[in-house]
Amino acid sequence: MEIVDKIKNLNAVAAHSSQIYVSSWAYDQFSEGNGIEIEDATEEEMKITKKMLIVALWCIQMKPTQHPNSMSKVVEMLEGEIESLQMPQKPFLYPQD
Repeated sequence: MEIVDKIKNLNAVAAHSSQIYVSSWAYDQFSEGNGIEIEDATEEEMKITKKMLIVALWCIQMKPTQHPNSMSKVVEMLEGEIESLQMPQKPFLYPQD
């Protein structure tokens, strides 16, 4: 997630507590229907970025039963269409509002 967003996972000087952790910030952006802004990115690069972040959110779920069950499943998710990916539940280790 840090690579995609070019921000550190912990940002102690963030303006809003939801921006402190990349995972919570990304989850909030997608839940509110917003995208991730990346300078000079094409539409295709933006789709890939969103897909990578959604897959990453699945991979950090606290319950192992909610993770993709294999790396081949992760690859399948990454190679599939963005429209077929569902948002996971809010991760447990999420700053409380």
